Amino acid sequence: MALIGWFLSFVALFAGLALRQDMPVGGAATLSNLLIALAVLACPMVWQGKPLGISRGQRVVAALIMILSMPLILLPAA
Repeated sequence: MALIGWFLSFVALFAGLALRQDMPVGGAATLSNLLIALAVLACPMVWQGKPLGISRGQRVVAALIMILSMPLILLPAA
């Protein structure tokens, strides 16, 4: 499970940094911030020991909300 978290964290981080560098669409800045936040939510090393009282379930729900809200962010740019 930690391997999946590391993989997702690195993918989201590099995607957010690439979007921040290229900025191809109007909502890319917001999307980049969401991807970097998703990278922090998915990083197993940061969340070892449940800091700030945030459980794994709450992090999964926050990640799903961010992923499902991406079309709403990209809609005004279209």
